[in-house]
Amino acid sequence: MKKIYLIIIAVFVLGFLQIWNYANSRTSQLFGDLIHRVDTDEMVVALTFDDGPTPEYTPVILALLDEHDVKATFFLTGDEITRNREQAMQILSAGHVIGNHSYTHPRMIFMGPDEVAHQIDDTNAAIRSLGYEGEIFFRPPYGKKLYSLPKHLEKEGITSITWDVEAELGDDIAGYTLENTRPGSVILLHVMYQSRETSREAVPKIIEGLKAKGYSFKTIPELMEYRSN
Repeated sequence: MKKIYLIIIAVFVLGFLQIWNYANSRTSQLFGDLIHRVDTDEMVVALTFDDGPTPEYTPVILALLDEHDVKATFFLTGDEITRNREQAMQILSAGHVIGNHSYTHPRMIFMGPDEVAHQIDDTNAAIRSLGYEGEIFFRPPYGKKLYSLPKHLEKEGITSITWDVEAELGDDIAGYTLENTRPGSVILLHVMYQSRETSREAVPKIIEGLKAKGYSFKTIPELMEYRSN
């Protein structure tokens, strides 16, 4: 009997680990369209930023991007758009793409359908209130999703965007990014808070280094145009 209990526990643990790994997958989800990179031989990449906007650091990163003539994709939270509308408008006015990063940045693995709808739909409404007319893509907080989230996204026709280069995994953010980026990569960075000074300092190094390798920078909708190439 003890052996049977141990087998049941082992099966349960293995099943839970499989569910957890799938919930954290950057390359697949149960429903709808998910893109972590674009399969292309063209030397194009997308620079993406999560969180914000914030009064302190949105102008800083926008100035860096303007200096290097780069357009990026900003995945913003609905709560911060509402609280920092001026900075959200600055992102839009500078010609960058705005995406949905939930309303309050929760982990959305086991979230119920009603709360999922609030997190997605209210953020989309906040983005539209800025006058944004483009397609709104979604990036799950922490990259986590399981059932209710992708089901809602599929129903609403919203594409999930993850990444294949998580720049801040390396001690040397710029070096790690330059080493791991390939044609069609989606690069993830966080630059909107005081704790992300190292990431902000890495942005011009990443841009200059990738340009030196022959890469050009595209927004997410521009990068997706290369999917069929």
